[in-house]
Amino acid sequence: MNIIIIEDEFRAAKSLQNLLSDLKPESRILGIYDSIEASVEALSKDIKPDLIFMDIQLSDGLSFEIFKSVEITCPIIFCTAFDQYMLDAFKSKGVDYILKPFSREDISEALKKVDGLKKFFSKSELPDLESILQKMNQPAGKSSFLVFKNQKYTTIPTESIAYFYIHNEITHLVTFDKEQFQLSQPLGQVAEQVAGKQFFRINRQYLINFKAIKEMEHYFQRKILVKLTIETPEKLLINKEKTHSFFTWLEDR
Repeated sequence: MNIIIIEDEFRAAKSLQNLLSDLKPESRILGIYDSIEASVEALSKDIKPDLIFMDIQLSDGLSFEIFKSVEITCPIIFCTAFDQYMLDAFKSKGVDYILKPFSREDISEALKKVDGLKKFFSKSELPDLESILQKMNQPAGKSSFLVFKNQKYTTIPTESIAYFYIHNEITHLVTFDKEQFQLSQPLGQVAEQVAGKQFFRINRQYLINFKAIKEMEHYFQRKILVKLTIETPEKLLINKEKTHSFFTWLEDR
């Protein structure tokens, strides 16, 4: 595996290089770059990394600027001291987001994730025509929900719903305008009715709209805390077993 490191802190870059040599001795470090300018120059040439470890705040700006100058097709593991860029990172081919100071376990888990993704996408079997047509004909999801409030029935467009949640075993929907309505369907049934590319069930209680996501950050026990543009009754936590599928959902949008 050919790897490049984009990091402007010498100690962090050296520590990362040593860990990679230990954890993946067959890998080859193609280069270490400490700025946007140097990274763009290197990636504009014939250098073809299989994986990039990338800091976010570099000496000459945010590393997201690199993507405006060169096309990067390999997965990226972001290593940073700041947690506010998580959503941007996963929109930029990020497969993991590690907070400094990183540990051997952090780098090891990230490498395992990359290996797992490569094994999955290297499968040689091609889907048959029936499977392709089935996927093409999948419904885009329910366009609205019928609700009853103040002795009146009305429909709520699905695109205006920020999230669904369960309270006292009753399913509620909350709109971007902070209106709240009860539904007769269980949350599992609602999850099957909405478009999978638009909504994600982050835990047993909550089903959220991608457009409602404001930011994400690391939480205790390797969980992810998701914050929406409107308040929720409880903290939205994704356990470590579900973070991979959540980030895959973010990346596939």
